Amino acid sequence: MKRTLVTGTVATLLAVGLLPTSADASPRAATQACEVNLGSVTAGGDQWTQLMAATTPPTRTYEHIVGRDVYPDGQVRLSATMTADANAAGPEVSGYLVIGDALYKSFYAANFADGAILRSSLNRVGGGWAGFTAVDQSTYASGSFYRTNTYGLRSDGVLFRWTVDTQGVWRNKTSYPGFPAVKSMTLISQTRTYDTFLANTRGGALYTIHIPTAASAGAVVKLIRGSTWQGFEALVAQRCGQYGTLLIGIDKDTKSAYLYAVGHANGTATVIQSRGKLPVSLDDPVYFHWTGPAATPPYGE
Repeated sequence: MKRTLVTGTVATLLAVGLLPTSADASPRAATQACEVNLGSVTAGGDQWTQLMAATTPPTRTYEHIVGRDVYPDGQVRLSATMTADANAAGPEVSGYLVIGDALYKSFYAANFADGAILRSSLNRVGGGWAGFTAVDQSTYASGSFYRTNTYGLRSDGVLFRWTVDTQGVWRNKTSYPGFPAVKSMTLISQTRTYDTFLANTRGGALYTIHIPTAASAGAVVKLIRGSTWQGFEALVAQRCGQYGTLLIGIDKDTKSAYLYAVGHANGTATVIQSRGKLPVSLDDPVYFHWTGPAATPPYGE
């Protein structure tokens, strides 16, 4: 895909650490459309950001390379949400990736001007990830409370959750069987007591998967829509307003994507408004959501 760098929304990029803190960050106007900070890993191992505004039809307000030649060409299969924090030269990026059969914790610092890597590390967490179809991380902090949970969906339909302590040690593995039909999933809620994902199935349904943080509690699944959602191989969501969610559904077969404004999740009563097709061709192999250390947690359910 040909990349064109355009001027973007400074306040949005500061919120996820993709601009240095010295940038002129005037407050976002109340009338400005919400945006999804869509991340991707290219076939050449670069990481990009694109801001997609929920206008009707949607518009791309910004595109920029975050890290150039970060990963081996064509080897990244999956990416969790990536966290970007700003330093003087540019962003410091961290998050989990699946490369081949292994899960890695990635970190790098890059030059904002051109994405050149200043320093980086790629630490192997463990193997056995060749059969996984999704990975994501949920970090929630409020006052002195802090938790980090990592999720992985295996192709046989078992969803796993691990608790990651402040030293990076994975503990308390929990499994939730029963999701073999899930095609893709994205995090839409984080609270002290639960995480919620929005997931589409190969049969076309759209569901919420509500996972309490209590180890003994099971996942709660609610139907949102019963059909028409089977065409998306990737879902990426971002909070919009107090309770809403912006959702991008990516059809990799046609290299196209559509943006939806989703109300607070309430089963089949959930309001979903289509904002239309994105005005870009999306041909990168891996897509994910950017966030930052000061970002407001999503609250879509």
